[in-house]
Amino acid sequence: MIKQERLAKCGDALRTFVAVADCRNITHAATALGRTQSAISVQIGKLEETLEVRLFERQARGMTLTADGEKLLPVARNIMSELSRVGALFEDPLRGRLRVGLPDDYAETLLETVLFDFSQRHPMVEVSARSGCTSGFPDEIRRGALDVAVVSHADIPGSAPLAPEPNLWASAPSFSCGPDRPAPLAVLERGNCSWRHFGADALETAGRAWRVAYISESFAGVRAAIRSGLAVGVLPKSLMEPALRELTESEGFPALPLTRRGILMSQHAPQEVAQAMVDAIRCATVGATP
Repeated sequence: MIKQERLAKCGDALRTFVAVADCRNITHAATALGRTQSAISVQIGKLEETLEVRLFERQARGMTLTADGEKLLPVARNIMSELSRVGALFEDPLRGRLRVGLPDDYAETLLETVLFDFSQRHPMVEVSARSGCTSGFPDEIRRGALDVAVVSHADIPGSAPLAPEPNLWASAPSFSCGPDRPAPLAVLERGNCSWRHFGADALETAGRAWRVAYISESFAGVRAAIRSGLAVGVLPKSLMEPALRELTESEGFPALPLTRRGILMSQHAPQEVAQAMVDAIRCATVGATP
């Protein structure tokens, strides 16, 4: 009971905890939350002290949750969601229309969280959303064709960084491909999308042979090809599913860089409404409240 009472007073610390858990890295979490690394470390330390448990294992490649951290994570997400709903009770309702562009490599659950929570919190705002390749979103933002957009590169001028996401090599559970055989890849083929070369570049750098086994214009198609056992491929962590297996460096599949997304808001957009959507997206990507 004492720990439950303490936990209820730790809203901001829980937000930080979820950000670190999602980013697996204090530096990336600090960027996503707009704080310093030292402030993040201190807050995690105080939360661990309050709960009298260890939440993270500090490793050379980042932070991983302990068993206690895994138990806390879904509870922390639920607390953040409930606090967000409480805050909405005392806000003047927003009104207007909003056009939003989102990458199709966002997990279905993330899309549902953003759009459902926003509609619940701001029922008077009419939202039109679409997902797909983000390479054309910056131009649409400039022209005023989109009000808010998430882009797959955080280095686009004017974009505010979101929490980065790990990428994983995925295969069917029964898939086997020895290091002496070219790896059969499922790849995206659409416009200027950088995902076309993502896996191939990593394999070439590691000196591993590869071949294109499947081409798709969507992540849904790539994931289906991987699930069938026809090919392996690169997926954001959020798109992994129980039917897929993560391939490791010991199997000849090198570590992959993080996906660093950014968020853009048009100067032509209704600013208060657009900022509310930016906050909702940022909250969903770190599992926290604005």
